[in-house]
Amino acid sequence: MRVTAKTDYAVRGCLELAAHRADGMLKADQIAAAQQIPGAFMLSILGDLRAAGIVESRRGADGGYRLALDPSDVALADVIRAIDGPLASIAGVQPEDVDYRGASVHLRDAWVALRVAMRSVLEATTLADVVAGDLPAVARALLSHDDAYVTRPLPGRDAEG
Repeated sequence: MRVTAKTDYAVRGCLELAAHRADGMLKADQIAAAQQIPGAFMLSILGDLRAAGIVESRRGADGGYRLALDPSDVALADVIRAIDGPLASIAGVQPEDVDYRGASVHLRDAWVALRVAMRSVLEATTLADVVAGDLPAVARALLSHDDAYVTRPLPGRDAEG
């Protein structure tokens, strides 16, 4: 899975809102500054999140943005879908809808399995979980693997590339 900068910024912005939920509304520039995100980009992302019903906004001196839902009710998958659409797609097609032939006939099943794996973490992990540093068991189990934090090189290449 490749996480775009826009999606990363959206999740981080939502986490900032979740962490400051008790403080009321936050200005877009406060969120952007706290997360070191370009202000104009954050404002655009907040508009997308507002359209998706994840954040709400209010104009005026006391206005700003806040989560529309409790942080424990917003999964990382919700934020990702609001910004990038489905968690997994192959050239814009849902994994279950691809049609392969020959040696690739079973590849669809691998893509569907990948989507299930992503869902198992991203739908189970809420903004509240991340802010609290208390990831769900499925994520903790994956992180306990010896190579969890190791990027693997292409076959036949060393780690340097």
